Amino acid sequence: MFDALQDKFQRVFKTLRGQAVLSEPLVDETLRDVRIALLEADVNVKVVKEMLDRVRVRALGEEVQASFSPAQEVVRIVRDELIHILGGDAALLTFSKDFPTVFLIVGLQGSGKTTTAGKLARWLAAKKRRPMLVSTDVYRPAAREQLAIIAKDISIPCFAGEGITSPIELAMAARKDAADRGHDVLIVDTAGRLHIDEQMMQEVSDLRTRLRPSEVLLVADAMIGQDAVRSAQEFHERLGTSGVILTKLDGDARGGAALSIHHVTGQPIKFIGTGEKYDALDVFYPERIVGRIMGMGDMLSLIEKAEQTIDKQKALEVQRKIVNDTFTLGDFRDQLRQMRNLGPVDQMMGMLPKVGIFKDAGKMKIDEKELVHIEAIIDSMTLRERNNHEIINGKMRKRIARGSGTNVQLVNQVLKQFVQTKKMMKTLGKGMFGRQLAGLKMPAGAGGTA
Repeated sequence: MFDALQDKFQRVFKTLRGQAVLSEPLVDETLRDVRIALLEADVNVKVVKEMLDRVRVRALGEEVQASFSPAQEVVRIVRDELIHILGGDAALLTFSKDFPTVFLIVGLQGSGKTTTAGKLARWLAAKKRRPMLVSTDVYRPAAREQLAIIAKDISIPCFAGEGITSPIELAMAARKDAADRGHDVLIVDTAGRLHIDEQMMQEVSDLRTRLRPSEVLLVADAMIGQDAVRSAQEFHERLGTSGVILTKLDGDARGGAALSIHHVTGQPIKFIGTGEKYDALDVFYPERIVGRIMGMGDMLSLIEKAEQTIDKQKALEVQRKIVNDTFTLGDFRDQLRQMRNLGPVDQMMGMLPKVGIFKDAGKMKIDEKELVHIEAIIDSMTLRERNNHEIINGKMRKRIARGSGTNVQLVNQVLKQFVQTKKMMKTLGKGMFGRQLAGLKMPAGAGGTA
């Protein structure tokens, strides 16, 4: 997500940071490179122009010229303007005083709407809500069955509405059933089309009138770039959407849709889909996204993911072992398992700031199968070998390779990686990340609500 844009920004600002004094030609040259980077990322032309006009005025202002580090001030201005076009603060969900709250999910066919409805239900359940799902798509074959399968996978009730063929009647019956069963949120997955047409819009409009939803959430596919922005604008103009859920940002999306939708439509991005798994739905925090684009990382999101999955007592024990230099291969294996539980490793690396030892972390391509091989190698060691890697000689390495179904070369690589990781973790354990790790909260189930 935003990798190409991040690389281009890093090159632009690396040159800028070497300048002690800013001149108008230098600012124009820098902004030209930023403009090219944004346009290549498929950001809306109007958005780019308006943003860079504001950056130029501020960059050539007296405050920047008089600052101790004018180049750094320009970087800060670009960061602030990016946050501005993304909406500033995170846009939280609105819940109704009526029971249940209704969220209407709309969008084109193929945008990932039905899967996203399931992801949102799972996210709400993790926040101690009691959601129910219903599909009003009576046209697409097996559409209602698809949502029922998803609901079963995530252990969320789904209203079947057997024998009901009217979308309005389905939705109203589901709302009554949700209220009777004590569900405080009803998520209504509506029918989509391959393109916007009058029938679809009228149906969704009728559903909105009857259900009076607290949120009308458009699911848009980030992979289609500015077409997603145009779709979002038309949906909002005709239906009055309250927010956008942007899907498939983990793929080859260049990020232009994310950087354009709010500024063009006035509607906030509320969530982003970052993977195929049902837990791959994140609240959209503009400041954190810009931090990643600018190479500043997103440690807050990384720490939040850690808080949800890492056992606090184990984390504190690992920190103690790192500081006392008693961290073993067994601990290393356990940490790899916990890291895999956080999500795709390359996504986790992308959240680290691009400085110091993490400078090239986002470019690291880690095959998940390699982590499985590492675990197999460590599992093939005796307890004595895991506790003291220095005793592992050539004969032991051959035995470990046979036991893990690998080869001696790979065993040697794992031992080398362990030594390097141990050194890095000891440095981190004494620094800021170690203090943050020590302050991990016990997983409070789901945290607050949005």
